[in-house]
Amino acid sequence: MTGKAKPKKHTAKEIQAKVDAATTNRGGGKAGVADRTGQLKGGHAKFECPHCKITAPDIKTMQIHHESKHPKIPYEESKITNLHAVLAPVVESKPRPGVRGSLKK
Repeated sequence: MTGKAKPKKHTAKEIQAKVDAATTNRGGGKAGVADRTGQLKGGHAKFECPHCKITAPDIKTMQIHHESKHPKIPYEESKITNLHAVLAPVVESKPRPGVRGSLKK
């Protein structure tokens, strides 16, 4: 027997939260490391700092990083490496990392 005021079944919100947790790439594990570092497909971090090799998702964030971490070196946008252009394959037959969803439906 269940206690008072305790639901006997799962709610739709709880089931949807479990589905979301199971099908969304949270970036953990070996696949997450490859995704964060920009290996294979470029990952989420698109730009790489030429001085310290740290990655950033956009050019504005890279500029902020450069101004705070390398203040004595002048900022040159042309020296920043675009990892998506360098590492990403030309033909994308597989789903990209971090894209929400599942292959089984």
